[in-house]
Amino acid sequence: MNQPRIGVVGATGYAGVELIRILSRHPLLKITYLAAQKLEQSETYGHKISAFRQFGELPALEPFDLERCLDLCDLVFLALPSGISGRLALQIHHAGKKVIDLSGDLRLPKEVYESWYGLASPLTQKDTHAVYGLSDWQAEQIANQSLISNPGCYATAALLSLLPLCQTKLVESQSVWVVDAKSGSTGAGKSPQPHLLLSELSNNFYPYRVGCHQHTPEIEQKLQEESKQADLQIQLTTQLLPIPRGILVSAYIPLCSTISFTDLYEIYQNAYHDTPFVSILPCGEWPQIQSVLGANTCHIALHVDNRTQMLQIFAVIDNLQKGAAGQAVQNMNLMLGWPMETGLSLIGSAP
Repeated sequence: MNQPRIGVVGATGYAGVELIRILSRHPLLKITYLAAQKLEQSETYGHKISAFRQFGELPALEPFDLERCLDLCDLVFLALPSGISGRLALQIHHAGKKVIDLSGDLRLPKEVYESWYGLASPLTQKDTHAVYGLSDWQAEQIANQSLISNPGCYATAALLSLLPLCQTKLVESQSVWVVDAKSGSTGAGKSPQPHLLLSELSNNFYPYRVGCHQHTPEIEQKLQEESKQADLQIQLTTQLLPIPRGILVSAYIPLCSTISFTDLYEIYQNAYHDTPFVSILPCGEWPQIQSVLGANTCHIALHVDNRTQMLQIFAVIDNLQKGAAGQAVQNMNLMLGWPMETGLSLIGSAP
């Protein structure tokens, strides 16, 4: 049986490099095309990305060419910035190829996207709807699909934390769900920016995009869909940690009825019993970013504060793995009918 031919467009960004790291160890496929937008001529991938210098089994890195991409690939990952990625993803998909887009371009309706991203949406009325690739929550909807919109990193951690509540009557219907989210600097991408310089970020910690982070409507859209509450809102605050990778989400949810930790733990265990990648921690154990670095995993902890009638939820992921490349490969596995864990790590690399 011929192995599927896989391409990565945006192969030099942080998510693209992580994709190639995972795909190069995947036993069921062949990487046949690597491309970058800002490249004038072809060169060996190990010359461009030194971590691969001694790995000679990859094709050359090329300037992106649509016809060559279509000729060499059966499935293509797009890991380009929002505003560019979605347009190319749709072109490749319209040509009959399977596509996974890691940008935000295909996650939201046209009007919502343009309002929150400040960019023109690539979607038209004729475009095929991309399936939202939250693979640990809706594996069946992703299986055998041809166009997947990979979730955002903050959205992944927040939704895996909150979605099991949508199937209960524990939360006050008119309440705003508070989501406090902290990320390492790779979540901002590879483009040089003054606030990401070592001198600026080291020994520093601060909020950014307060009240206007583009993952807000993405999280709300999925929560509203699952809860059947069209007015459900979150208050998302994003903050930048002085570390390269990793996300910690802390959510604060007002409860309308009491529940024991044991019963709540059972709800979450049942929600994720079909995936090996989400771990619900025992009572009194709290998640740590270093436990998930390099792994396609999410660790979730729960605390019911009976004094304040608040539920506290804590979750950690690696923003480049579960928050980007790892989840994208998990989606690919589901699209191609393979076990979702194929080629992916359950073990973090810490310390």
